[in-house]
Amino acid sequence: MAHEYIKTPFINEDVHKADVLVVGVFEDGTLTKQAKAVDEGTKGFLSRALKTAEFKGKKGKFFHAVMPHGWERVIVAGLGSMDKFEPLDAQNLGGDLVAFLNGQRVKEAAVALCGNKLLVSDHDLAAEVAYGAQLRSYRFDKYRTKEPEEKKPTLKKLTIMAADKNEAGRQYERLEAVIEGVFLTRDLVSEPANIVHPDSFPAYCKELAALGVEVEVLGEKEMKKLGMNALLGVGQGSDKESKLIVMQWNGGKKNDAPVAFIGKGVCFDTGGISIKPAANMEEMKWDMAGAGVVTGLMKTLATRKAKVNVVCVAGVVENMPDGNAQRPGDVVTSMSGQTIEVINTDAEGRLVLADALWYTQDRFKPKFMVNLATLTGAIIVALADVHAGLFSNNDVLSTRLTESGIAVGEPLWRLPLGKEYDEKINCDIADVKNVGDGSGAGSITAAQFLQRFVNDVPWAHLDIAGTAWTKKDKSICPKGGTAFGVRLLDHLVEHFYEGK
Repeated sequence: MAHEYIKTPFINEDVHKADVLVVGVFEDGTLTKQAKAVDEGTKGFLSRALKTAEFKGKKGKFFHAVMPHGWERVIVAGLGSMDKFEPLDAQNLGGDLVAFLNGQRVKEAAVALCGNKLLVSDHDLAAEVAYGAQLRSYRFDKYRTKEPEEKKPTLKKLTIMAADKNEAGRQYERLEAVIEGVFLTRDLVSEPANIVHPDSFPAYCKELAALGVEVEVLGEKEMKKLGMNALLGVGQGSDKESKLIVMQWNGGKKNDAPVAFIGKGVCFDTGGISIKPAANMEEMKWDMAGAGVVTGLMKTLATRKAKVNVVCVAGVVENMPDGNAQRPGDVVTSMSGQTIEVINTDAEGRLVLADALWYTQDRFKPKFMVNLATLTGAIIVALADVHAGLFSNNDVLSTRLTESGIAVGEPLWRLPLGKEYDEKINCDIADVKNVGDGSGAGSITAAQFLQRFVNDVPWAHLDIAGTAWTKKDKSICPKGGTAFGVRLLDHLVEHFYEGK
């Protein structure tokens, strides 16, 4: 799906003829350089207006002033504390500003915030504001045939001042590659299940071949030969053929082991024979968010030509309650040779990942594996929509993931793994069962299940069930699919593995 970005040019001279000028004020009342110029040009009108309105300069707050002369309209953005203004604050400012400007029916605006002593350099500040603005501008509206004019966005151009517009442009070009990946993931997650399903998903991945990504698609015949009966069992009730999609980007040295990312791609999850309640089942179109994330991540890495070898694997299935569907109590043999008793067919994502993880470590011998999955409702009970759950067998990988999450605003919270939890999935008639013993720790026992299929490779599991979708607008993400994980994993690759 093609997206029209807000035009975001950078300039390095004063703004004189903007329809709307955006300046800033800090919590202590300090005006930014351009705000001071506006105030002086209006003989103190702006500072008096702020004082009268009791505008406190808090982050995410805006004050709209109609000026007596000079600039007709000035919007003052609250910047919070001067010595605590960081890149994430700049991103959030850009996103919040887009929402505010659209609410004010503004078509073009200029942002003048440079020239102040912040924790962010002027060119970084400009690029990050533009980045946040673009991320918030995302819309999934392809199926709307009628929409009130007042609900349509008006903002078409956002011009941002930068001390060095060329450097700001270079910084933004790097960030734009991330936007491309985020938007692809949001598109995939937002599409209904009659559009994105196991038969159509590979086409979205094959489009990445134009960027130099090698794409393979394994069908049921190939997976059967490999013994991937755990994955195949999930999709046997659907009339759509299950797929394993393998994407490779070879940007590193020829013989370097790749880094690997694996995504759960249940394009629709009815629960199978263990069928879900009807209420809110439509939300299960985004049970493929993990596969969406690894696809978007691959687009970002290939677009910016990351200097690292990467493998992304997506297990793509549909879980339906057909007469041929898998039954509770069935026993399947996974690719690893381990047998699994399927106690609950609605605990299907871990079955898909069991074979996908084993296949990845067996074929590619990666430096590490990170899988992403909307895996358990229990993680939402524990962490709501604030953190994603992190489980890992490797402290270094876990620490790096956590640091990357903090850096991009996609926080993780590590939960434990251990023998006592692992014993909860021991089984009387097979090697393992696909759910715990009913005594709690549902997210942990799901992670313990996955750990049995990683074969001691450094591994982390991100349970994104609570963070893959938002039911309310956020600063840099409108209501809907979030693409949680694309920015986090891109940061992980760039800062810890690229060029190493």
